[in-house]
Amino acid sequence: MKSSISISNVNRIYKDSDGNRVEALKDVNLEIKPGEFISIIGPSGCGKTTLLRLIAGLDKPQTGQLFIDGAEITGADPSRGYVFQQGSLFPWLSVRNNIAYGLRARNVYKSKKENIENYIELVGLKGFEKSYPHQISGGMAQRVAIARALINEPKALLLDEPMGALDSFTRADLQDKLLELWKKDGTTMVLVTHDIDEAIYLSDRIVIMTPRPGKISKIIDVNLSRPRQRGSASFLDMRRQILEFFELAQAIPQPEYNI
Repeated sequence: MKSSISISNVNRIYKDSDGNRVEALKDVNLEIKPGEFISIIGPSGCGKTTLLRLIAGLDKPQTGQLFIDGAEITGADPSRGYVFQQGSLFPWLSVRNNIAYGLRARNVYKSKKENIENYIELVGLKGFEKSYPHQISGGMAQRVAIARALINEPKALLLDEPMGALDSFTRADLQDKLLELWKKDGTTMVLVTHDIDEAIYLSDRIVIMTPRPGKISKIIDVNLSRPRQRGSASFLDMRRQILEFFELAQAIPQPEYNI
């Protein structure tokens, strides 16, 4: 299931704990095509997660509008799945019941419960159905969170640094699993990440945001064939270009596999 997302002249301002006015986002405009895989990168505090929350309907802008398939986003909806950085699983529920939670919340468990086993298999957790969050690894917990979001058959999957706390090997494995799911269903995906290599490896386009107030400073098309090789000359050249755009590269960097 695919969906288009349109962000028009969005501004978001809030007050911090000291009562100071904070301009998180300013004049953000973005068009996301149905079935695209988009990554949003930028320095800490630039409004990446704020923008993702606005798309999810978990927050509202002061001015501007957000649309999905032409309908204005006015609140949270199961048609937009959201995966948090730490997975946010219910510790008292098994893997199976965590995945089933969304179906129960929507009162469609009886008609959709046969899909649970399919998603358990899709995310590679066959044999762990009865395990609890404390009994599985961080990478497996993130797979549960992704399956829990996907089982509602969302039009868009929003991912807030879901691989940020994982070790490099687990992260690479989960990146490949995410691509496998994306190719299978064609779900529109929007990923917030600090990892440039991750953005290049996964994305059709990379949205680069400025420091606060967050604006979109550049959108880069990732015209690399799939499957992508992190050590290839074209991959490293794109990485260098993005680093130079951030003014972080003083010279051509040596290969560094930050996956």
